Amino acid sequence: MGTERMSRLHSIAASMADIAAHFGAETPSETEVPGEITEGLPGLVVIEREGRRHLRSMTWGFPRYSREARENGDRPDRLGLVADMTNPMWTKTVVDPRYRGLIVLTHFGNPDGVAGEKTRTWFSVKDQPIIAWGGFCRNTPEFGPVYAGLTMDANEAIPPTNDRMPVLLDPEDYDMWLHGGIKQAIYFQYRPPFAADRMDILRSGDLWRSGKPPVAKQMALL
Repeated sequence: MGTERMSRLHSIAASMADIAAHFGAETPSETEVPGEITEGLPGLVVIEREGRRHLRSMTWGFPRYSREARENGDRPDRLGLVADMTNPMWTKTVVDPRYRGLIVLTHFGNPDGVAGEKTRTWFSVKDQPIIAWGGFCRNTPEFGPVYAGLTMDANEAIPPTNDRMPVLLDPEDYDMWLHGGIKQAIYFQYRPPFAADRMDILRSGDLWRSGKPPVAKQMALL
């Protein structure tokens, strides 16, 4: 449970207007919709302040220092997945609702196939074209505003590409995630995942490191 086995790739194939409408969020005029999102790149997160939701651009991945990095004064690595909320790295963040956010995505991707020839398989939700992933965000001295997503055991649709998946939320879950205490956060990680029959699977011939988006699904959203 303490490992971070889930792959680190998600994508947004939706317009800013549709995203803002879905979440009822205000959007800064300079914010753009990123396509491919891996750790260290910008993604979109909905936060709530004084009863109003705001869409913000943040980079994916909290700073994580190895012992060697601290000793040598090197910059930290990134960690974008929260698999174990009891890890001391997350203690102060996960308990405080101020640091909760809704990570915006339409797809998450897993590598599929044999080593050296892995391709991109994309997962989305049939009845929810814009998806919220339960996440945490902080403003850090190393990287500025950052976010990380909570993970859980995968449903039956995800293997064999992975045995973990994002903690996905329905719209009726948003308020509880944004305002609930640590018991609610724990509940979301350990409740049953979205059912396998809600998932749409798009297997592509694109190599894992190709940088190509889920084109077929993107076209379906336009």
